[in-house]
Amino acid sequence: MVSPVAGDSPVVHPTGLATRKGGAEPPPPLLATLAQIHTGECVAVDALGPTEERFTALLADRTTGEVVPLDGRLLGLLRAVSALHPLARIELVSGFRSWKFNERLRKKGHHVASHSQHSLGHAVDFRIVPADSKEPLDPRAVEAELHSLGWEGGIGVYTGKGDEFVHADVGRSRGWSG
Repeated sequence: MVSPVAGDSPVVHPTGLATRKGGAEPPPPLLATLAQIHTGECVAVDALGPTEERFTALLADRTTGEVVPLDGRLLGLLRAVSALHPLARIELVSGFRSWKFNERLRKKGHHVASHSQHSLGHAVDFRIVPADSKEPLDPRAVEAELHSLGWEGGIGVYTGKGDEFVHADVGRSRGWSG
């Protein structure tokens, strides 16, 4: 923690870093917040953070806590989406899923592939809640944005009432609705 000198109060960045006014270079501007919906954990997104390790930890298997490194392109995609929606809340629905958890979801009737990209650390499910709203964007609009950003992987759109989200993965280019 930086202790202020008289007349020189610190500037505190949402990540908890502090710098003196007129001192070291200020932190990059906050783009958005990643919110893990199953744990309530929130992490700031800016040009430097979170690290890939922190992103991976945020999206660990929610039943076992198992961690598998997520493909860095997923964090890059969420950072690009964040830049389109300043100060939005990006709710993380699913990241890494162990094979066991994935199979359990599939058997319960969820729209889950038996050989899911999630189980490889290659996929993320998310929704975007703009800063001025309590409702998420329509997943079809987010899908269009992902295409406009040049995303070359898979994109799934889920529009169920109360369970709206977009799936993005680094597999081959394909699209579907669930």
